[in-house]
Amino acid sequence: MGLMHYDIHLPGDHNMETIRERVRTRGHALDQLPGLTFKAYLLRESGKAGSTVNSYSPFYLWHSEHAMREFLLGPGFAGLSQDFGRPSVEHWMEMQFQKGKVFGKSPVWATLLRIPIAAGKDLSEAIHEAENQLNALQDHPALHCAVSGLDLRTWEQVLFALWTTDPSEQMGIHFQVLHLSCPGLEQEKV
Repeated sequence: MGLMHYDIHLPGDHNMETIRERVRTRGHALDQLPGLTFKAYLLRESGKAGSTVNSYSPFYLWHSEHAMREFLLGPGFAGLSQDFGRPSVEHWMEMQFQKGKVFGKSPVWATLLRIPIAAGKDLSEAIHEAENQLNALQDHPALHCAVSGLDLRTWEQVLFALWTTDPSEQMGIHFQVLHLSCPGLEQEKV
């Protein structure tokens, strides 16, 4: 149905252990949330895995618009907004989902690749190219799953993937996965 992401930039001297502790103590709250396919609790840490910034960057795949709306207007998001300020939320229409060879294992890394669509480019061709890119990941030995989305406001495609080992050869922004809440992941259609 929809992909959602927000990136909370933190100061360079922020103690990132506070984010890890937050996820350890609160991350399981969405493990059974109806309407949620998955929430990946993501972290970038300055000086690690090529990151130059500190950030807490949850990424969601929803199969219910109602559940997404209830989450954004509910106490969980309100608490996050109170602690960090209300983040700008990116949203994409889900285009394709792909399970990987190690779908049953726990992912430890994620990548987020943004692909702008040029104004003159044929949309069906751009979407087909993104599908091919997603399908090419299918046989990667460390791919847990991947999903593509389309932003109809900015005409940008996104390719988000979860990995069981460091995907250093993959393009895009790299994140550590601190936890994966996945109440609806098994039901996601390929």
